[in-house]
Amino acid sequence: MPSILAQIAPQRSTQYAELASALAPYELRLSTFGAQIDEIRPRTLGGLDYLQFELPAEPDAAQARELGTLAMTSAFFLHYEYIADVAGPLLRPIETNVQWTLPPDLLTTRRYRGKTNEMFTQFMCNVARASSALADRPWDTLRVFDPLCGGGTTLFAALILGASAAGVDHNAGDVESTVTYLQGFVRTHGIAARLKRERLKGLGRRYLFTIGKDQEQQCLLADGDTAESAALISGFRPHLIVTDLPYGIQHHGELEALLGGALPVWADLLPPSGALVMAWEASRFPREEMIELVESASSLAVLNDTPYDALAHRVDRVIKQRDLIVARHASVLRS
Repeated sequence: MPSILAQIAPQRSTQYAELASALAPYELRLSTFGAQIDEIRPRTLGGLDYLQFELPAEPDAAQARELGTLAMTSAFFLHYEYIADVAGPLLRPIETNVQWTLPPDLLTTRRYRGKTNEMFTQFMCNVARASSALADRPWDTLRVFDPLCGGGTTLFAALILGASAAGVDHNAGDVESTVTYLQGFVRTHGIAARLKRERLKGLGRRYLFTIGKDQEQQCLLADGDTAESAALISGFRPHLIVTDLPYGIQHHGELEALLGGALPVWADLLPPSGALVMAWEASRFPREEMIELVESASSLAVLNDTPYDALAHRVDRVIKQRDLIVARHASVLRS
């Protein structure tokens, strides 16, 4: 049974120093091959942190590509304690051969106040796909919606994975600056893209990018009230909804007002096969209360068994405990 070492992804910022170590085992568990893993063990070699686990067979090409799209790990190796009479540990790199649809620096280059960590955003996208009935679908057949998109980090994570993406935000300036950034990025990198601008009567403005030589990948951005998402992104039917609640609206009344009006709309946009992933600052709004709010305001049911109940983690002195809600339609889970 081959032994695999997964290197924990390095952090560019000390603010997120423990993020990858905390979440990497759960991302592995939720991956398409996670059910084949019996035990995941932390290990340190040469001062670097790894996770060690066994698979029934050496990863095939599809599994290797899946490994390469994980956010909290950065490199993978076949591990040997001995080869012939040579003592280990000995490592042989696993070629993941991931071909990102767009350059990964689309996700990492842009800086703005309140930006969610890029690795965490990609992690949320991976958790959403893994938790849906679409886990075996290639990313380029999926559509991701962020109903509180801010500066577009979730959209860019979805785009580099290969999905089409849509986002809504009430701040017209944030939406317009995100459009300007994406327009400049594709131009600088020589990526074929078209931009269509529309004004929606009584709602706001929206911008539709079609990307690639075949114009198959889409990125739709709209400014307006997230409770009007169905109209703002009309024509775009998401498979997955991924969002990180802004940290400026963590008080109970504000959260309940926002989600009470938005969750029924988001749930209506989500197909039975889809999943919603939502992050928030849980030290001010406990998990139990968020579960109750999600389930009372919508047709969604929260997945709360392991590992979904273990994804809370510390970010910094301000965000003492960020947590994730993963939810699907209750009718699907009951059937």
